[in-house]
Amino acid sequence: MKKIILIVGIGAIALLILIQLVPFGRQHTNPPVIQEPNWDSQQTQALFKRACADCHSNNTNWLWYTNIAPFSWLIQRDVIEGRSRLNLSECGVARPGREGDEGDEGGEGGEGWEGGGEAGEMVLSGEMPPIQYTLIHPEARLTTAERQALAQGLAKSPCQ
Repeated sequence: MKKIILIVGIGAIALLILIQLVPFGRQHTNPPVIQEPNWDSQQTQALFKRACADCHSNNTNWLWYTNIAPFSWLIQRDVIEGRSRLNLSECGVARPGREGDEGDEGGEGGEGWEGGGEAGEMVLSGEMPPIQYTLIHPEARLTTAERQALAQGLAKSPCQ
């Protein structure tokens, strides 16, 4: 029995070492910030940076564990997907191939940008930030009041 456990353990360690050779998950780029929203308040901006910016902006904080597979694969995938759905570092930039994206347009009289309401709904419902993110970033856990404030702030922060 001890021999089987030893063989399985050595195999697991060897596999962890081998998967480090897979190149995906190490393309840690932060493209330049083109334009951020016209934030309605510093509170909205601070809440966004605390709970959303790593995946929904070009200001991702690539920590040490983002270089270790398989975590690097999951994190890279989340950042790519997050930026493709909503990237508040690229306000007003049309991204071809995105369904219904003609560019994020600012609203009249502070109505907000296209998608702000949907992002706010995801924050209010608890879908965002996702559990896998808040588990390793406890500072991203939002109280009910913070969720309300962020959702309202996103809707009022034009992205022009």
